[in-house]
Formats: sequence, C-alpha cells, structure tokens
Amino acid sequence: MAKPHILVVPLPAQGHVTPLMELSHRLVDHGFEVTFVNTEVPHARVVGALQAAGGTAALAGIHLASIPDGLEDGERLDVDKVGDSYSRHIPGHLERLIAGMEASGRPKVRWIVCDVYMWSSFLVAKKFGIRVAAVWPAAAACLAISMKAPKLIEDGLLNDKGSPERDEMLQLAPGIPALHTSQLPWINFIAPEWQRALFELCRQTERVSALAEMVVCNSFSELEAGAFTVLPPNVLPVGPLTSDRELQKPVGQLLPEDTRCLPWLDAQPDGSVVYVAFGSSTFFDPRQFRELAEGLELAGRPFLWVVRTDFTTGDLNKAWFDEFTARIAGTGMVVSWCPQQKVLAHRAVACFVSHCGWNSTMEGVRNGVPFLCWPYFSDQFLDRNYVTDVWRTGLAVSPGADGVVTKEELRSKVQQVIGDDEIRERARLLRDAAGRAIGEGGASYENFRKFVDLLRE
Repeated sequence: MAKPHILVVPLPAQGHVTPLMELSHRLVDHGFEVTFVNTEVPHARVVGALQAAGGTAALAGIHLASIPDGLEDGERLDVDKVGDSYSRHIPGHLERLIAGMEASGRPKVRWIVCDVYMWSSFLVAKKFGIRVAAVWPAAAACLAISMKAPKLIEDGLLNDKGSPERDEMLQLAPGIPALHTSQLPWINFIAPEWQRALFELCRQTERVSALAEMVVCNSFSELEAGAFTVLPPNVLPVGPLTSDRELQKPVGQLLPEDTRCLPWLDAQPDGSVVYVAFGSSTFFDPRQFRELAEGLELAGRPFLWVVRTDFTTGDLNKAWFDEFTARIAGTGMVVSWCPQQKVLAHRAVACFVSHCGWNSTMEGVRNGVPFLCWPYFSDQFLDRNYVTDVWRTGLAVSPGADGVVTKEELRSKVQQVIGDDEIRERARLLRDAAGRAIGEGGASYENFRKFVDLLRE
C-alpha cells in the first residue's frame, strides 16, 4: 500500500523553510511520503548546502521539488512584483507540479501542509480537491495579534494600512507580552513599502482557521499559555520542533554550514562561550558591526560569532577586520554559517546573543540557554519581550540615542546575563518544560498525534 503523499509548501525564506523541514522529517517518521516545494532560488541554495555537507541522502524520504516564482534577479525586494508573483504566477506553477507528479505515477497528493502566508496553496488545494492544513512558524502570540488586526482597526488603534493611530502599549491577554504599537510584527520590516504588504498578509490570517482544517505551530502550551486562550481551537502547538533527537537530519539551510566550530566548542570549558548569531536577514552598518566586534573582544570570554558574507551594509574596512580576527584567534571564532541547533545544544555555550527570530528563540529555549536579545525587525520585538518580561530568561541590549549599541553596553549585558543565577535557573526550568511537552504523553506530543491522525484520513 502506498504511503500517504503530503505536499509541504513553506514561504521561501530561511525562517520558514526550517520549521517546515523539521515537520516534514517528523511526518516521514510517521509513515508519510513528503514532497517539499520551494521556489527555484531557495531550492537551489538548499540543494547546494546539502551537497556541500555530503549530499541529499540524509533527507531520507523527503523529495525536494521547485517551482518558478516568475521573478528576475533584483526583483525579489520589489514588494509589488513579489505580490504579483505570489498571486498570479505561483498558483499556476504549483498546479502544474501536482499534475506532473500524478502523471508520472507518484501517489496522489492527499494533503497540502502549507505555511500560513502561502495563500496561493489554499487556492490550488481547493481547485484539486486536496485537503489543507497550515503551519504557523512564528510565536503563537504573533498569530494572535495578526488575527486581531481587523479588530484593532475597528477600535481605532490602527489605520487601514497597519500604522498605529495611538502611541501606546498593547497587550491582548495576560501572559502575552505587552508590545508597543511602533513594534507590531508588520512594522519595521525591510523597507517601509513592505509594511503594507505584510500587514495585508496578517489581516488575512483571520481567515486561516476557516480555510485550514488544523493549524500547527512551533510552540508549546506552557510557553505561551496566554496566546492559546485567544486563538481558535484548531490552532495547536506541536513544538519545540526538531528534525530528530540526534540533530543529524538537515533542516533546509540556505547556506553551507561551517562545522569546524563544533570541535572548537569541544575544546572550551562548560558554560563559557558567548554564541552570537543574527539569523539570515539582519544587516548591520559598518559602525555597528565594529562596536559589536570590539564588544565581544572587550567581554573577555570565548565567543563564536556567525558573520554572513552579506552581514554588513556599506564598506567595512577589510584591513581592520583582518586585524580583529587575528587578535581574537586564541579566544574567538568567526564563521559564515553554522549548525546552530548543535551549537545551542553544546555544553560549552553560556549565552546566546540573538536577533530573537522565533526559530532561534525556540532553539535557545529547548536547550536552556540564557539570551541577550538584540531584535532587528518584525516579530523579533515580540519575541524579545517574551524573553525579558514573561519568561525572564535573558536581558536586552539598550541602543544609545543614536541607535547604536556600544561595545561597553554589549560587554556589560553579557556579564550580567552570564552572572545571573536566577536567569540561568529559569532557562533550565523552561528547557525541562519543553522536554515534557514533546515527551510521550506531553501536550505537544498528543497534539502531534492528532495532526498525524488527521493527515491519515
């Protein structure tokens, strides 16, 4: 008997590909055949990173497929062209992919499991009579805020473009972090013109629980208890998501991982290393980059710093950076990308200086790592407020009046986070709660069973 065939469709960005790839591995483990669909550019980057790591065999049951997005190089930061692609081009290409798979003898697609933001998938599923479940890859509180967007407009807090009409703090329910109206998830996103597009996507999430039979999210009940009191009952937490307990299966990295950092970590004392990573989309100007580098050096601790090749805007003084890396060679390590899940699970890591993207936040929570929060855009401010105000498992940097976080501020906050026994204990307790949630009989474990049972129907 053929395995049930599931089509998994992420938004084509690192923070969305990773949790849907983790979910795909779990579905394969439960007897499903999975086709994982990216648009062509991220698909090529995922395949390239896999080849650099030794090939695609580790996918073990996940078939990678790609569709065009209809965009030329240079158009993917043009909000109008991207919107046109998602509404006009992607649905047709997805339809042709499904029809082609069936014509080639692949089992009929029974379900599409798609990113909430990939609305085109809902339309295609309806046309083919395929059932739909959705994945929300950010905090459940972020989904709650997005689904309340029409009500926030009605109450006069926002205008119809998503901009705040009032300068105040917003809290939807006890346990959900209070968030300033200037830091709502669709604000501070890449460029001002993107706010309108992202806000329109957020407004549409109000319809998601009606369109999808179930929505699963990478969270757990104890972590976000307040959020689940205001979300529809078919939104279920199944996290923390992992590809496998041993962290050996690939999670769809768009960049090749530098695994030299793992033996370097092995050589460091327990609880000594400051791990610094800002995800796939954060950019620093040369001045802030230099303050960050010199702050890590000033802290006087071993550090592992992820510096993407496109991490800085403008011209960074290469001679200065070469001198810096030579100076810190005995205590610090700089890599272009790393196997973050393995790093955060390592005994040597003392704290995580993070942009607070949700995947990074969940990976830190799962491993009991204290945070120093340095949010950059979108939902990262909400995640920071969870860390600092609700869970109290870390602190946040404070930029100066000019918006720059100084090296002295970084050194001071690193010392405070690592030296705070209560922060470390709360992080440990949250780690244990995460383990209970996904362990046999735990709330996320049982929710995932409900999800699997639904997909088998």
